[in-house]
Amino acid sequence: MAKQVGFYINMANCYGCQTCMVACKSEQKTAPGVQWRKVRKFDTENPASHATISMGCNHCKNPQCLLNCPAGAYTRLDNGIVYQDHSKCIGCRMCVMACPYGVPQYDPEEGKTSKCSYCKERIEQGLEPRCVEACPGGNLVAGDIEELKAKYSGVQELPITPSASITNPAIIINPAKAFKK
Repeated sequence: MAKQVGFYINMANCYGCQTCMVACKSEQKTAPGVQWRKVRKFDTENPASHATISMGCNHCKNPQCLLNCPAGAYTRLDNGIVYQDHSKCIGCRMCVMACPYGVPQYDPEEGKTSKCSYCKERIEQGLEPRCVEACPGGNLVAGDIEELKAKYSGVQELPITPSASITNPAIIINPAKAFKK
């Protein structure tokens, strides 16, 4: 089986500081309005709670962005990173429409889309993705998905996320209390 990178997301302990979002934006120097990592907030009534989850590209086993890009801008690298060759993007937004997680971001100024690269350049230097390195609570962990599954328990989907059967995302989520079954 080929190596597959992924993320462990500890939603149960995430307090929504958005440091991961800021670190990603700073590292990648994305255009205004283009945010590759987002912290989403959820309020529940029964039980009453507030929860947050940090989400970016899930580097899926069955990536809809790659499967639906007519320009061939997306590739799965040997380590499982779903990588976009930005120079090949024609700005058609098929990837935006195809991704159930809303990951690819369209920049109207440039007329192209872009997405998280799992900080490919940092990984090649032996570093972690910037969002992971920046998380003050240690609630994002990056690594080989099989190793993460062996170390952490969790789920691939929640009632607030798309069905994992669509893309088989390389994530493990430790749900917030309100989302535990």
